[in-house]
Amino acid sequence: MLEKPKSIITEDNVKHLAHLARIELGGGQLAVLAGQLEEILGFIDKLKEVDISNVKPTSHILPLQNVLRQDSLKNSLNSQDALSGAPRKEGSFFVVPRIIE
Repeated sequence: MLEKPKSIITEDNVKHLAHLARIELGGGQLAVLAGQLEEILGFIDKLKEVDISNVKPTSHILPLQNVLRQDSLKNSLNSQDALSGAPRKEGSFFVVPRIIE
């Protein structure tokens, strides 16, 4: 009969992680979560066995592209019109309260 490998994630590990994450877990939850974390680590170990030497690195699983519009020149406000509604101005600049001493 095959012997079950020793668990890497113990209930004490989960209790410590729960404390760090400020999560309150009951006794039954510790065992369940320890088992789930153990399965996740096992899956990661399986992924390590996959040959990815011919796979290009990607930032997303789907081939996404930005949809951009063509730039077009348009008239914009001149300095005088932009500053016409300003509560305070100095020359061709807005005057705002100082925030850094």
